[in-house]
Amino acid sequence: QVQLVESGGGAVQAGGSLTLSCSASGSIFSLVSMGWYRQAPGKQRELVATTNSGGATDYADSVKGRFTISRDNAKNTVSLQMNSLKPEDTAIYYCNAYLYTTPRQWSDYWGQGTQVTVSS
Repeated sequence: QVQLVESGGGAVQAGGSLTLSCSASGSIFSLVSMGWYRQAPGKQRELVATTNSGGATDYADSVKGRFTISRDNAKNTVSLQMNSLKPEDTAIYYCNAYLYTTPRQWSDYWGQGTQVTVSS
């Protein structure tokens, strides 16, 4: 069993900053990628940022230049530094991990979500 535990959400005014953190634990053989997705009310869940074990990153166009994803491979953690926040960044943010639990078994795992609210 694998658990993803998120922290760091909250409420902030536009232009402010927040940092989200996620820790993966449990039966992890190999952690391929970790990332963040978000879902705003009435909208589909969307990619925010991801990073793989080699350090490659990918960002949604809407957050490029404002958000930075970082990962600690030794600790199986991923963080999302969010700067210059906008009201449209308001959403529930979910941590995601794509990993192998054995050499041949892999799956996607999700955290419980953390609320980010940006007021104008």
